[in-house]
Amino acid sequence: MAAMTSTFLGSAVAMKASVKVTSKKTVAPVASLDGLKKAAVVGVATILMASPAFAATIKLGGDNGELGFYPNKITVAKGETVEFVNNKAFPHNVVFDEDNVPAGVNADAISHEDYLNGPGEKVTNKFDTPGTYGYYCEPHQGAGMQGTIIVQ
Repeated sequence: MAAMTSTFLGSAVAMKASVKVTSKKTVAPVASLDGLKKAAVVGVATILMASPAFAATIKLGGDNGELGFYPNKITVAKGETVEFVNNKAFPHNVVFDEDNVPAGVNADAISHEDYLNGPGEKVTNKFDTPGTYGYYCEPHQGAGMQGTIIVQ
């Protein structure tokens, strides 16, 4: 007879049970350490792919309603992505100046002329060509809402 104690919902339960061993078997482990390592790598990779990291996030409109890009000048490495997030004093858009982008870059192709009308709306750009990129918000350009991205 073997004695066994178990806890169930905070109450101790004691019982006696007959245990008879008839054979000894080797049981393979369900998961090996290598398997756990592989699963961890896959999990981390999935998280990284689902949550892209941006080189910079630029707010469209200041926290107190100012018309501007915050920050209005950044430097990123070639191949990095910049996120533009609608913040305050909208509607806003992000238009790249055709006279202020590197040679060979199509300003129209990288511009986001559609208005971002609600807080938190986002657009992104990946910059593959080094140089200086000038951009502005079309409805607020006259108020000085413009910025610069330097790609190294």
